[in-house]
Amino acid sequence: DTDIEYMYQYLLYTNKTSILTGQQIKNGWLKHIKAEEENYLWVSNQQAFDLMKKGVIPPETSNPEQNPYFEMIDAQLTTEIFGLFAPARPDIALKMAHLPIRTTARQDAAWISEFYVVMYSLASKVDESMPINQQIQWMANEARKEIPNESYVAKMYDFVKSKHKSGLPWEQTRDSIYIKYQVNQEDGYNITSKNLYCNGCFAAGINYAASLVSLFYGEGDIKETIKIGSLAGWDSDNPTATWGGLLGFMIGKEGIEKAFNRKFSNKFNIHRTRQNFPNNGIDTFENMAKKGMFIIDRVVQEEMGGGVNLKDNVWYIPQKSLNNNTADD
Repeated sequence: DTDIEYMYQYLLYTNKTSILTGQQIKNGWLKHIKAEEENYLWVSNQQAFDLMKKGVIPPETSNPEQNPYFEMIDAQLTTEIFGLFAPARPDIALKMAHLPIRTTARQDAAWISEFYVVMYSLASKVDESMPINQQIQWMANEARKEIPNESYVAKMYDFVKSKHKSGLPWEQTRDSIYIKYQVNQEDGYNITSKNLYCNGCFAAGINYAASLVSLFYGEGDIKETIKIGSLAGWDSDNPTATWGGLLGFMIGKEGIEKAFNRKFSNKFNIHRTRQNFPNNGIDTFENMAKKGMFIIDRVVQEEMGGGVNLKDNVWYIPQKSLNNNTADD
């Protein structure tokens, strides 16, 4: 799913913009996603892609009247990178991610995606002198402030956080999520009643709740977080990828290699799943990072009204607070 984020970075870079239009998103999807063979798209992404082929432009591709899968996990796997493009400014990150998220998600599924985007943006703002588990708690609490209080997303967050705070083992917290949300369908989370394949194991909500188990109980340890996330079940490769990406960004390449006690490849083949990229799809993480930095330089200057000092290798980022807790599809 991260290959969609690769595509969004490429589209921002080649279109020389910080805010993608619906037409730019549509053109990018149609160019880089295979139409006839295995294209590694799942439910809402595939529906959005099919709608684009018919001429529908985002955000109409997530309109519940045209896309019955708007509550599924898809958007939260494909948009976290926008948080990295707006360091320490989640308000700008949300502006950049608004339409990409609503290419495939609405309502609670969109708010979940925004939670992750805010977390990624705050990774550049958090006080690094704190222990990493406290950094994670601060970032999560700040991101929670953005979620409408009446939503099931907010209630899931508060529930999992309270279980973690009580000292309950992660396994029991995970099972309590299953009972509360899939068996009893509490807090307005009614996916079970829809009789979906695998009981909606790829729905946005239950995977968000599961992701919070690994986030809180992993306490900032990348290996422990990935382990708990994998064992928690549901669509478990996805919360692990989200937190692996976040923690990996925070500790860097050296930190990841130290945690796993090994070296990792620096190459990436985007053409394994996508098409029509330069160099026959072979890229390096160093090159990808350079493109990302170029995008951030533009965002800092054009969207934030800040500055870039290449000599001292710093960004000057004017600060602005968020926190509105208002519902917006």
